[in-house]
Amino acid sequence: MNTQTHNFSVVNKILLLGFQRFENLTLLIFFLLLLIYCVTICGNLLIIAVVSSSRSLHSPMYFFLTQLSFSDILLSTTILPNMLRVVLNEGSYLSVTGCLIQFYFFAGSVALECLFLTVMSYDRYQAICNPLHYVSVIDLKFCIKVVLLFWFIVFLLVLIFSVSFSYLDFCGPNVIDHFFCDLDPILQLSCSDTFLIKMEDIILVIPLAITPFTIIIVSYVYIITTIVKIPTVTGRKKTFSTCSSHLTVVSVFYLSLSIIYLFPSEGIVKKILSLFYTILTPLLNPMIYSLSNRDVKRAIKKMMTIKNLVLVKC
Repeated sequence: MNTQTHNFSVVNKILLLGFQRFENLTLLIFFLLLLIYCVTICGNLLIIAVVSSSRSLHSPMYFFLTQLSFSDILLSTTILPNMLRVVLNEGSYLSVTGCLIQFYFFAGSVALECLFLTVMSYDRYQAICNPLHYVSVIDLKFCIKVVLLFWFIVFLLVLIFSVSFSYLDFCGPNVIDHFFCDLDPILQLSCSDTFLIKMEDIILVIPLAITPFTIIIVSYVYIITTIVKIPTVTGRKKTFSTCSSHLTVVSVFYLSLSIIYLFPSEGIVKKILSLFYTILTPLLNPMIYSLSNRDVKRAIKKMMTIKNLVLVKC
């Protein structure tokens, strides 16, 4: 597990403790997490399938929603399968390389969530505040360019950060009291100077998290100002309904993310807070859009009706 190099012990494997305080509830937690993972994957795949198959949903907002679903699937798959192993074994070892790979995809998927939520807010801003120019600004070419740029830039920047990360020496202890390899717990295991890594982290957070959040806030200030100016109550409700799902998703994601990183905590509190944006947000996103969005609900019903007709004919 450890090798001796230059008179100190180099860590090869890291022990993730998971939720050892709840060892009496191991099976219950395991099956609950397994259920959450299955529902998350199925829910997000359903959103992708519905948007892809329904012509009424072939708009920029729903195109970006499918990308959000892809990032949700990536985030859940990065965290939950290994978490199931950690819970079932009441703690599980992961190689240092495996831990860094998990952090790479975790950081990339979270950054993508931030960016896709941002471009969705910009889409709503253009649709509500500049409806006459919406079609010319938010067209298919713009959507494809933005999506490709986001996927490329995010994983390139996180890769550069992860390469710097890989040069750190880990010399014990080799225990992380968490259910996945997050940044701070990994840095606490390093016996190298982590100053540059922390500076890189701050530099990356600005374009990938803080700036997107600022754009979302500014967009919704303009959106709410425009909605308030609508003379009729019916008009205000109808306009607000077009962005209510997105606003709910943004609130849940950024609130949990802000609490965990702006108000750092330890132990079980940190784990519970981390559950919100790593597990619950990918689970809730498709539910929020399918339950509170009339267009999506209508498309799901239509798809299910067509499926039933096909089955009856068969």
